[in-house]
Amino acid sequence: MSGKHLKFYLGAALLVVVSGVYLYLHRGEESTDDATIGGRVVALSPKVSGYVKTLNIDDNQLVQAGEVLLEIDPSDYLFRRDRALATYQAAKAALAASQQNLETTNVSAPSNQDAVQAQLEAAQANWRKAEQDLSRMQALSSQARSQGQLDQAVAAEKTAKSAVYEAQARLRSAATAPKAIAAARAQHQQLSAQLLQAQADLSQAENDLSNTRIVAAMAGRITNRSVERGDYIQPGQSLGSLVSLDTWVVANFKETQLQHIRPGQPVAISIDAYPDLNLSGQVDSIQAGSGAFFSAFPPQNATGNFVKIVQRVPVKIVFEKLPADMPVLGPGMSVTPTVFTAD
Repeated sequence: MSGKHLKFYLGAALLVVVSGVYLYLHRGEESTDDATIGGRVVALSPKVSGYVKTLNIDDNQLVQAGEVLLEIDPSDYLFRRDRALATYQAAKAALAASQQNLETTNVSAPSNQDAVQAQLEAAQANWRKAEQDLSRMQALSSQARSQGQLDQAVAAEKTAKSAVYEAQARLRSAATAPKAIAAARAQHQQLSAQLLQAQADLSQAENDLSNTRIVAAMAGRITNRSVERGDYIQPGQSLGSLVSLDTWVVANFKETQLQHIRPGQPVAISIDAYPDLNLSGQVDSIQAGSGAFFSAFPPQNATGNFVKIVQRVPVKIVFEKLPADMPVLGPGMSVTPTVFTAD
């Protein structure tokens, strides 16, 4: 055997030994470089339009939950709130007066009808008595009564008769009591509806006024800011993003690597941006489906041109306690996680 062949066989043997040692030392591990930092990102956008009066944020600024990020000029919304409040108070007063009127009508209308009925009966009795007095007076001879007495009896009968007609007219008017009550009730219902409308308008005005202030929904960093003081902004307009301080790793493992990966397993994490920083974490969960399936255009394998491709499945990995002087981490930064799957 020549020296050339001997070197070849020795090199091959050495490669086999090195590969075997590497596989032995890395048994029970699954790693991928198809992994990035994940995190919650909230888009900053207004609910109302107006000019930016106060701007409290700058690029990459750290903010706390509930902190006011910017304020839209509230002048117009204060005016609308005050006008809605005045309308609401007026509607409330009108409804209170209507309630009192309804209660009064419910009591007075029926009782007035009873009183008028009693007055009619009394007037009819007086008329009958006056007719009887006139008849008796007319039956007497001129020697038994004077002309003045007769004239007085005639006048009394006419007065009593007029009183009956007047009481009958009042009774017909009082008979409309149910309609009066119904009208008062309808007015009360209408004013109740107007009060509800005024209350809704007031709530909307107060809500719009509160929306002139955009506050941080969570602690995080301002990114991609695109607004300046004095800008006119509209509902839904993108003003920037708020990136949460809570981050994790999204590792896209090949589906052939998932056999031994389980939640709770320890993970070593290397971040490309900070190669000297060694972090640790653990497997949190495995997505129920490949990344390609949930993409905007998932593959359609029913065309008859199916080619089997190893799929990638996202695995969520959470960090253990991060150091106090931890550099900035943001979504999309590249990492290399290694999952220790050995028991």
